[in-house]
Amino acid sequence: MLEADYVIVGSGSAGSALAYRLSEDGRHSVIVIEYGGSDIGPFIQMPSALSIPMNTSFYDWGFSSEPEPHLGNRVLATPRGKVLGGSSSINGMVYVRGHARDFDHWAEEGAAGWSFADVLPYFKRMEHSHGGEEGWRGTEGPLHVQRGRRRNPLYAAFIEAGHQAGFELTDDYNGRKQEGFGAMEQTIHRGRRWSAANAYLRPALKRKNVSLVKGFARRVTIENQRATGVEIEAQGSIQHVKARREVVLAASSINSPKLLMLSGVGPAAQLRDHGIEVIADRPGVGANLQDHLELYIQQEATKPVTLYSVLNPFSKALIGAEWLFFKTGLGATNHFEAAAFVRSKAGVDYPDIQYHFLPAAIRYDGRAAAKTHGFQAHVGPMRSKSRGTVTLRSADPADKPVIRFNYMSHPEDWEDFRHCIRLTRDIFAQPAFDTYRGEEIAPGSDVQSNAQLDDFISEHAESAYHPCGTCRMGRADDPLSVVDPECRVIGVDGLRVADSSIFPRITNGNLNGPSIMTGEKAADHILGRTPLPPSNQEPWINPRWRESDR
Repeated sequence: MLEADYVIVGSGSAGSALAYRLSEDGRHSVIVIEYGGSDIGPFIQMPSALSIPMNTSFYDWGFSSEPEPHLGNRVLATPRGKVLGGSSSINGMVYVRGHARDFDHWAEEGAAGWSFADVLPYFKRMEHSHGGEEGWRGTEGPLHVQRGRRRNPLYAAFIEAGHQAGFELTDDYNGRKQEGFGAMEQTIHRGRRWSAANAYLRPALKRKNVSLVKGFARRVTIENQRATGVEIEAQGSIQHVKARREVVLAASSINSPKLLMLSGVGPAAQLRDHGIEVIADRPGVGANLQDHLELYIQQEATKPVTLYSVLNPFSKALIGAEWLFFKTGLGATNHFEAAAFVRSKAGVDYPDIQYHFLPAAIRYDGRAAAKTHGFQAHVGPMRSKSRGTVTLRSADPADKPVIRFNYMSHPEDWEDFRHCIRLTRDIFAQPAFDTYRGEEIAPGSDVQSNAQLDDFISEHAESAYHPCGTCRMGRADDPLSVVDPECRVIGVDGLRVADSSIFPRITNGNLNGPSIMTGEKAADHILGRTPLPPSNQEPWINPRWRESDR
């Protein structure tokens, strides 16, 4: 009999953390439902091979957007992990908590108990920080977080160039002071990807009260307004996994709203159109979809110090062999080792632009490398006002949902991205890059006017793969809220959602960290525990924020 106290759908960032915490005291049984296969294999565990699992159908759900009208009707890939560890097993391994003000905004929007003071203790509980700011970071949690070694001289050049351009430096953007240029943090430990599967799920599965069920979740079964379990397809048959206490969806910001709608929870008119019985009319299900877009600003390098020299098959084989035997060398990093969080203009009180710096000119997916030595900055605005939707294609669970991000639909997005390009050019023009700087590869020095920049943005803006917001958390009396501040689905008992879909607004930076925190905090709510005591630590806000961007 497939039965447990708690049934979790999804073994990703939040789901793995939930499984670990809900089973920790041994009093409750937990089943984790995961459709994907094993994460054991060199291409997932080797950090520098990150583009491979992200572009492998065995590990990825293979979602994509509908044609995006403001990006020349391009269809953008929307990778989500279909593997143990979920998207934490195919992501770029960049660790960012988000800014304190992000979480304060959540609380202001109705997510009471999720302000920075409330969530900081959970970030500390989950972290095992190597080199972070003392007093601000956790040092005993399951999630190992480290900095890269920054041996390539271009990392230091990028950080110094930011300083020369007048921006702040920061020793730890996940500590008191996010704003500034500094070292980027990675979920890598002893040379391996430190996914949620490695940090949380494997230790949890060693307990007798946790089991993993491989199956495709079709819908949540709901009787008399109470979730009773999950209907799955496994080994060619339809089976029922019974939840004695609660069902928790941690299936991603794409699959969690899809499952709610297939189960009768969502916008009533849409559900009826698909012939689905309405259990709870929640118009917010699938709405409020957000993401980060980014551009690659690429520059030729005049010295052979970039990763271009190791992109040949022989060098890759050597790197792979060193990693396989010793877990060291260029295979043991994601190469994102320098970063920045800056403000776009005076009057913005905390960073709204993020930089990832890479000592190579190459796309995130590993394709379209420049045919020369080069370096690049991934840059994009953090808080776009554009919103999209996830809706059902049909009532058939096997059909992929309809994903419309509506990227660049707000006029400010264009202004923000133009500023990002010009700002990056300003940073690359600083003296720190004088000995390395060649011609601009992209957009190219001839692309200067607003119209030219807009054409470049339309053709080349890429998703940073941070979808969220589709099951928004808020006040129970808010018609657009999907879950209340304890992650309970409004209108259905015994059902919660705990993953990035509940974010009221997207956080600064990469979303793996806040997603794991969500699983950690939701576990305490589910178990009826008093939340960890709020922190009284005050984050750094630039005293010149009203006057200047730097």
